[in-house]
Amino acid sequence: MQVVFLGTSGSWPTPKRNVSAVAIKRGPEVILFDCGEGTQRQFMLSKLSFMQVSRVFVSHFHGDHFLGLPGMVQSMSMNGREAPLEVYGPRGIERLVGELLSLGYFTPGFAVHAKELPPGGEIDCGEYVVRAFEAVHTVPCVSFVLEEKTRPGRFSVDRAEALGIPSGPLYRQLQAGEPVTIGGRTIRPEDVLGPPRRGRKIVYTGDTMPHEALVEMARRADLLIHDATSDAGLEEKANRYGHSSSRQAAETAKEAGVGLLVLTHLSPRYEDPTSILGDAKKVFANVRVAEDFLEVDVPYPE
Repeated sequence: MQVVFLGTSGSWPTPKRNVSAVAIKRGPEVILFDCGEGTQRQFMLSKLSFMQVSRVFVSHFHGDHFLGLPGMVQSMSMNGREAPLEVYGPRGIERLVGELLSLGYFTPGFAVHAKELPPGGEIDCGEYVVRAFEAVHTVPCVSFVLEEKTRPGRFSVDRAEALGIPSGPLYRQLQAGEPVTIGGRTIRPEDVLGPPRRGRKIVYTGDTMPHEALVEMARRADLLIHDATSDAGLEEKANRYGHSSSRQAAETAKEAGVGLLVLTHLSPRYEDPTSILGDAKKVFANVRVAEDFLEVDVPYPE
């Protein structure tokens, strides 16, 4: 699983940073969190393709988080897309997407399904789920947790051989959680598999002030992508507008015991993010400041 930061600026783009968009590449699928203006072009400058996007999760309805949707959908259609696109967000997302896609004389050549995912909601995506929880911002806003489902334990070839199981299809059945029968004996998956292993967990905060519920939702996340609009010197102002400082983001990461913290949504005033990174590092060591096209690999925890 790879995370690609397509846009890392807050409020408006800068010469070096586009506005909010974070893509997660998982197998052949791309999942997009927020879609600020210009996101389709950011895709073209990255290693990813917007044609692979299956789902878009919009945190809230400030323009720097959703205005890229109509352009991206039009480009998808003009490039012959047929697969449907799912768009999730706070209450009102159906109306918003409907109005965006009714602009001008363009009708997409594929289905765009917009669905509400309010705080407390969950979408089952097969091998992973995406949960929404309430952020603390100046408008209704949701943060998201992408968490893979529990994986089977490691397969022990030694135990399988000791039980007389021939390699091949029976191994695959056991790894899939199905018992097999050999010579009248039933062999269960737990006879040859180790303990279940947790999947990977990524948290995307969107725009938010720090709050206790976020700490709980981020608990033991492999990657926390956190709003860091300001350094500690402008923390009070950032909070006033419903944002966090990098110091506060680091406090959340430390309390939640996350693996890696990546800071994004930097105010355009920070051409040099040195103070943003420095304030966070005083609190939490494993932290990076995102820049456009930063790629972060998220390995399995074991």
